[in-house]
Amino acid sequence: MLNPPTKDQLNQIPQLRETESIPDEEKMIYLHFFHGNCHWFIAEFDGENTFFGCAVSDDGSGKPNWRDIDFSDLKLICVDSLQVSCEPGWVVKKVSDIDIIRRSILL
Repeated sequence: MLNPPTKDQLNQIPQLRETESIPDEEKMIYLHFFHGNCHWFIAEFDGENTFFGCAVSDDGSGKPNWRDIDFSDLKLICVDSLQVSCEPGWVVKKVSDIDIIRRSILL
């Protein structure tokens, strides 16, 4: 994995299921992982290996998919020598402020 998240970044993320009562568009996204057209936006973390967040492709192939995301699986993704990367300098923001997600909802 390129640019793995720091312990401080991981410690900022709410616990798994902590934001269930918050509508999806209002959830805060704490990390952004990407590989090619695939994006994973992280809203919750169990503190060990399971994230909860939104998976989306920016190629117009589907709607956002909210689900559990296995951190160890993200670390293993490697296609044509390209690894998943955690976006450096990501600023925590609401789902409704993320263009890739907004565009995929409008498709």
